[in-house]
Amino acid sequence: MIITTTPTVAERPTVQTLGVVAGEAIIGAHIFKDLFAGIRDIVGGRAGSYENTLREARDTAQREMIEAAQALGADAVVGVDFDYETLGADNGMLMVAATGTAVKLG
Repeated sequence: MIITTTPTVAERPTVQTLGVVAGEAIIGAHIFKDLFAGIRDIVGGRAGSYENTLREARDTAQREMIEAAQALGADAVVGVDFDYETLGADNGMLMVAATGTAVKLG
C-alpha cells in the first residue's frame, strides 16, 4: 500500500477514487501522568517516552486508515494528513487522526 501526503502518486495515474478513509487513536490522561512522572527520561530537552507514545498513537491511526483503504480495494492512500486534538472536560485525552483518500492506481 502506497501512502503519501501528496494528492497523486508520481508516474502512477489514479484510475478510481474510492473515498475518504480514516483511523483514530486516543491516548488517555493516565498516560500523560505516567509520562510526566518519568520525566527523568528527558534527554537533550526531549521527552523520549512521550514521543514514543505519540509515535505509537500515530502508527495506530495510520494502520487503521490503511485497513479501511484495503477493505475498499485501494492501491494507495493519497493526501494523507495527521491531526492531533485534545479531548475531554479537562483536555485529559489526546486523539491522533489519520485521514486520506483511497484510490486505485493504473
